[in-house]
Amino acid sequence: MNARTMQPAAFTPGDTTPIATDIAIIGSGFAGLGMAIRLRQSGITDYVVAEKADSVGGTWRDNHYPGCACDVQSHVYSFSFAPNPRWSRMFARQPEIRAYLEDCVQRFGVASHLRLRHQLVSAVYDETQHRWQLRFANGQQWSARVLVSGMGGLSRAAFPDIEGLDSFEGKMFHSQQWDHAYPLDGKRVAVIGTGASAIQFVPQITPRVAHLDLFQRTPPWIMPKGDRAVRPFEQWLFRHLPFTQKLMRAGLFSMLESRAFGFAVHPSLMKTAQKIALRHLHKQVSDPQLRKTLTPDYTMGCKRILISNDYFPAVGRANVSVKATGIARVEPHAVVTTDGVRHPADCIIFGTGFQVADPFPPGVVKGRGGVDIVDTWRNGAHAYLGTTLPGYPNFFMIVGPNTGLGHNSMVFMIESQVEYILRALLTMQRENAAAIEVRPQVERDYNERIQQKLGRAIWSVGGCKSWYLDPRNGRNTTLWPGFAYRFRKATSTFRLDDYYAYTPAPQTRTMNRYRV
Repeated sequence: MNARTMQPAAFTPGDTTPIATDIAIIGSGFAGLGMAIRLRQSGITDYVVAEKADSVGGTWRDNHYPGCACDVQSHVYSFSFAPNPRWSRMFARQPEIRAYLEDCVQRFGVASHLRLRHQLVSAVYDETQHRWQLRFANGQQWSARVLVSGMGGLSRAAFPDIEGLDSFEGKMFHSQQWDHAYPLDGKRVAVIGTGASAIQFVPQITPRVAHLDLFQRTPPWIMPKGDRAVRPFEQWLFRHLPFTQKLMRAGLFSMLESRAFGFAVHPSLMKTAQKIALRHLHKQVSDPQLRKTLTPDYTMGCKRILISNDYFPAVGRANVSVKATGIARVEPHAVVTTDGVRHPADCIIFGTGFQVADPFPPGVVKGRGGVDIVDTWRNGAHAYLGTTLPGYPNFFMIVGPNTGLGHNSMVFMIESQVEYILRALLTMQRENAAAIEVRPQVERDYNERIQQKLGRAIWSVGGCKSWYLDPRNGRNTTLWPGFAYRFRKATSTFRLDDYYAYTPAPQTRTMNRYRV
């Protein structure tokens, strides 16, 4: 590969010739592709995108379980610079979102920057060269001045720590690693977990299985899903009168944004939404005992709010049993609950989510002094604007700590971070700064303000434990505490005086650091 022209090169197994590039992007989901596209649109072409799989798509490539779909409306779950007038439904399904991302690659001409089958093994900051040294599982090595992580928080599957899992002799898989070749028809299936994935795939498989035991630790609050097909006339309007789709997007964004009042401003407002959810539950579940089992005992919004029209009818089927008793262990052919009851199973499916609190495996990202980011985050993940971290020069994260949303589209947050990073790169170019590193006090003060706001939000006062909270200390390291537009405002300006900047020292290979 020619690092200057960034033309695609044939990959030769065993070739470890280092590749030099200015910017290395890891991941090709919304985050990585969004960064790549905006770099190209800004005239920056010296960059490469590393993708571990053999195709793009990130979360929407990896999650392909039956019923997989977005729980945010299609018109806002897409790039603002790449509207799609052809969405077939108000809430797009997985194949359509994946196809959208693949289309963006072609539409914006970033295919030549992609390097597929490049799984990152390590990224280490070399203080003598002032560059990131990257090593991949296929033997490839890269050297990059700037490293941008587009590895989202929903990329590493989480498995429960249950005694005897290794002894199970049937089929086991996580929803993210769905085995479509395994025939579920006529099988006894145990589903562990009742989160966002489970409420989508359970209705799809219940008509096929002989019996399904659904192991529920905590019931979720579920709202009706206002899904429908996008009408042909609407698609015609979006294609021929693009402003109509912009209006649709603006209206949906504003509606979703208003929900932040209940999440972060006045949590008491969630009681009103609870009434809608309870009415939905009572309408779809007639059995009083099952209804009681499915009714949460915490304030709505404390855990992720789910939307579904077919989950309650599915769990009410005669061949489905909801088990609210904890799991004691797994045996070769059964799941055993803490009351001693054995539940025979041919297959176990985990709907247990992702390792959100620890997005990077140990040893993968190491900053100055060889410090592992896992050790930096020993007491919980943190970053300035969810994007930069002291001790990690020229390292930028997209969908970093406290950038998640419980009420609106993550693509809006991703675009906000992409624009912030782009401004940082252009500022560095203008100021002749070879590297920047956020000041520790700036990052510390920012995160203290974030945590103060989170302490008053529904996720802290709603009376539940959730994957939003770091299990080590109970801190919310996942979500943004307020309106999404405020994050956009916070990232709308890059302030170089928030950073240390490094410039090349004349006639040497060392760097000068200065405060601005």
